Amino acid sequence: MSFLVLGFFTGLSLILAIGAQNIFVIEQGLKKQYIFLVCLICSISDLILIFLGIFLFEYFKIYFTKNVELFFNILLFIFLIYFIYNKVRSLYKRSDINFESGNLSLKNIMIKTLGFTYLNPHVYSDTVFFLGNFSKNFLVSHKYLFGIGASIASFLFFFALGYLAKFFSDYLINSKFWIIINFFIIIFMTVLSSYVFMEIIDLV
Repeated sequence: MSFLVLGFFTGLSLILAIGAQNIFVIEQGLKKQYIFLVCLICSISDLILIFLGIFLFEYFKIYFTKNVELFFNILLFIFLIYFIYNKVRSLYKRSDINFESGNLSLKNIMIKTLGFTYLNPHVYSDTVFFLGNFSKNFLVSHKYLFGIGASIASFLFFFALGYLAKFFSDYLINSKFWIIINFFIIIFMTVLSSYVFMEIIDLV
């Protein structure tokens, strides 16, 4: 169960950011347009990419010599430091959210949602690379729990973001709210980076 919780909070930490995809979900929630469909596409896409990353690293782990594992851990550590650095920079940065209503067809909404999801390079670094790399040494059963936990975080986050956007719009566009969220993400990711750093030390 601990791997399920670890997956949940790790996935939640990665997804809790004001990026292009999340802003799009917030906008659709504020406009009350195709909220369920948008949230469902984003959530299922995350689930697919999470397990793709986890089992890509599982499949290729037979090629993981000590040097290869050290290389991936160093890359993972650099990614974490870069992630934390960007979070610190964004603490006082405000994102623009479009509140103007506009009627888009079902087809256009689906295309825009898929575009914001699969044309976003961060979604691959966060799900495929980070979660796959981080869980590469887990037992297969633990990988499943970790992936399920991260996927649950995505489903809860996207649907909460979409459906609560209207009711909590004042908070969602309030920079102080996101400063608090980002502060806790920085702490959690710093703990993870310390864990990865210790693994690097053991491999050197």
